[in-house]
Amino acid sequence: MFTGLVERLAPVAVIEPDPPGKMLVIRDAEYAADAEIGESIAVNGCCLTVVRIDGDCLAFQAGPETLSRTNLGALMVGDRVNLERSLRANDRLGGHFVTGHVDGVGTLELRHDDGDWSTLWFRMPEWLAVQMVSKGSVAVDGVSLTLVDVESNRFSVQLIPHTLAVTTLGGRTSGDAVNLETDLLAKYAQKAFGALHTQP
Repeated sequence: MFTGLVERLAPVAVIEPDPPGKMLVIRDAEYAADAEIGESIAVNGCCLTVVRIDGDCLAFQAGPETLSRTNLGALMVGDRVNLERSLRANDRLGGHFVTGHVDGVGTLELRHDDGDWSTLWFRMPEWLAVQMVSKGSVAVDGVSLTLVDVESNRFSVQLIPHTLAVTTLGGRTSGDAVNLETDLLAKYAQKAFGALHTQP
């Protein structure tokens, strides 16, 4: 479980073939010095397991399902990714509950910069819209954000300068793919509502 408060912005150092998947090697000396094999870390909002630690690098295995259903499959050496370590029981929950299980891939459709602030519109699969509501929460590349406007196939968020500076969202341009995870509570509400209306 995560909070969507990105802790590190780190580069991809190496991408190794690991059939049928890939090994993603991320360089971050601070994380590598403190991480443990088997630990869960969110990489662009996708929960991955640390399988190797080499000096200042962490290695993660990404299988075909992960590579095809997230933006991790398109990563190249030098690309930067958002990192967040898993939530501990005594941590403050500053964002919202994020599982690290990506629901779908969205696309940045429009970006409007106003000084150091930005409004971003993302196109999304229509089936995700039912799990979104204005002023609710969404994780974009693992970043906990507040929804502004929600339409049938797109939504908008407004980003403060800090978020733009310390996450991948600051460098996103039109056409870029992003990982989306809707609010866990919205999923349960949708499930319960559907169950109520299908009972005889």
